[in-house]
Amino acid sequence: MDPIVTNYLFKLEFGELQIFNNMGVVPMFTSVSGSSKYLTLKEALGGGLLVITEISHAGSVPELRVFNKAEIPVLLLDGEELAGAKQNRVLNTTILLKEESETIIPVSCTEHGRWSYASAEFLDSGNIMNRHLRSKKASSVNRSLQASRSYRGNQGAVWEGIASCAEMANVHSSTGAMSDIYECKERDLKGYLDVLKYIPHQRGIFVMINGRVAGFDVISLESAYEIIHPKLVKSYAMDALLEKQRDHETPSTEKARAFLEEAKSCNETRFGSLGYGWDHRFENKHMVGSALVHREQVIHLAFFEVEEIERIGRISSASGRRRFRL
Repeated sequence: MDPIVTNYLFKLEFGELQIFNNMGVVPMFTSVSGSSKYLTLKEALGGGLLVITEISHAGSVPELRVFNKAEIPVLLLDGEELAGAKQNRVLNTTILLKEESETIIPVSCTEHGRWSYASAEFLDSGNIMNRHLRSKKASSVNRSLQASRSYRGNQGAVWEGIASCAEMANVHSSTGAMSDIYECKERDLKGYLDVLKYIPHQRGIFVMINGRVAGFDVISLESAYEIIHPKLVKSYAMDALLEKQRDHETPSTEKARAFLEEAKSCNETRFGSLGYGWDHRFENKHMVGSALVHREQVIHLAFFEVEEIERIGRISSASGRRRFRL
């Protein structure tokens, strides 16, 4: 593993374990100084400094065009959802957009049944794709990078995963939109948000669901993490809601420490990012991860526990036979 990432993992510290229903959360801190300044998606869009549109009037499902008008970089987080235009999308990887730049970004569709303009530009939906689907998408993006150095995900698997989540949540969406699941579960998710609040100086979140490791996210700036914290809590809490009937184990910080230690043994590859920095990819039989590193500083670090079937990207035979169309 790259020594910059290893050193960052080594210096991560855990706060006190918090538990709400079947979700255990350990706040994460670090003695590593924060990186240079950047804006979050929410800040940049709210300040009119970011414009996100379809790549052309006709549109292209796996790509969007982003104009960063700010004088500093903007952080787009893997799994963040963009709502509007011809259909909702999520980011396929974390990108630190260069200041005053135009960038074509890789995305996956999260609204299978719509291909018509709802707005000229995209807005922040306020959601991050749930952990289970993020981990599967990360595995498929890893394979795409290895095969063609492109940040494409398995779109069919994303649609299938959203449909499965909707069925488990007993939610009907006329357009198969991921955002409709979050909207219908808003009251349940609020319970997690009310308890698992941001702690001063916190920079990350380590999550266990039903006592088993789900994964973690760490962001370099405290100010950025504080803004993104509610999105991350909802992202992991959605899995907790969908998996609440499963058997429980006991969550502990010891499990979190063991997971971080195993992360250091992952196989690693590195690719040029679409913005600033390098996109590091990690994988072994039990986990998948990524790190955006810029100027020898970790900007975003995320690792997820995965089952073997998720890691190799298989889907059920029924899913494999299904044809996905816009």
